[in-house]
Amino acid sequence: MPADELTLELTPPEAARWAARAGLPLEGDRHAEVAATAQHIHTVVSVLRELDFGDTPPAFGYRAGEERHDAAV
Repeated sequence: MPADELTLELTPPEAARWAARAGLPLEGDRHAEVAATAQHIHTVVSVLRELDFGDTPPAFGYRAGEERHDAAV
């Protein structure tokens, strides 16, 4: 099985350990919530990595306020 197909759950103790390593010690009651949030972010990023942005221009090609509103409704 390729490494990108592995889905490993971040446990609350691991979340606490990673947070402490980053200089962000967590209170004991926050470990599970932080682990769940990190798992959700990981899931979303995994889905985004699978998207094909083939013909999508880079962000610097977009100018806010200059979009055309010419679609028929």
